[in-house]
Amino acid sequence: MTASPSLANQINDLLPQTQCTKCGYSGCRPYANAVANGTASYNQCPPGGWQGISRLASLLNKPVIPLNPVNGVERARPRAVINENLCIGCTLCIKACPVDAIVGAPKQLHTVLADWCTGCDLCVSMCPVNCIKMIPVTIIDTGWDAWSPQQALESRHRHEQRNIRLMEERDKAKQRAATRRAILTQIPPTLESTAPLSTTSAGSLEARPIALSKNYTDAQKKAIIEMAVSRARKKKEEQTSQEIRLHNTSDVSLVTRSKIDALKAQQQRLNWARDNRVQSDPSCLLKPRRNNSDPDAG
Repeated sequence: MTASPSLANQINDLLPQTQCTKCGYSGCRPYANAVANGTASYNQCPPGGWQGISRLASLLNKPVIPLNPVNGVERARPRAVINENLCIGCTLCIKACPVDAIVGAPKQLHTVLADWCTGCDLCVSMCPVNCIKMIPVTIIDTGWDAWSPQQALESRHRHEQRNIRLMEERDKAKQRAATRRAILTQIPPTLESTAPLSTTSAGSLEARPIALSKNYTDAQKKAIIEMAVSRARKKKEEQTSQEIRLHNTSDVSLVTRSKIDALKAQQQRLNWARDNRVQSDPSCLLKPRRNNSDPDAG
């Protein structure tokens, strides 16, 4: 016998999963938890509208009440559109989108996946050049008339996957920072042995702090280089241990496939040349990259 879903799960199943935060919470799931424990009312979801309130009222055995105007108004479902002539590629809208419906790269044009956009409005306020507009998808349909259960299910899945990815990225960043701190904390005890200075003269006493500082800086650079080389070696081993396959290439023409093979071969040559350069001169990892646009560059 399977256990019945909790009240919070049942409430979450009745929400549109737009993750718009208009309810006053960071997403549909936190709002469902708040309604279940009585800290939030069931009339705070504008995307669900009157139909959403009716569904929650039926589940909670409570009367149907109007939407709280503090949280917004019921409206036709919109979606975001980016003006390509104004977009500067800042990626702020990508970070704000709760369902990964915006794709792009730094300093490149971004675009919105129309079928994925939930109309949450969160990207609009983040754009520094005001190049994002919300346009209506439906004319008069609002609430669940404008948003299907299948769309809500897919939106919830994308939001959950995004949260998992962000958590993994934060964990990896913390691990890298902890590794860096652990390496650097091992440097100071070796300074005395690497810079033995005589204290018999005033000149030596004055030179001692400078020498210790220089040795500490050199040791830091060496530790950073060793860490970067180790990370690059580990990444290379991971890439060679599992074959990297390109997606969506099963139906391409022979001409296109030959171009793909040529690009892969070129990338392999570049990786080989880079690895050889790092092995012969590890300090190149600390050298600033040359700006090709600099007229004074050699």
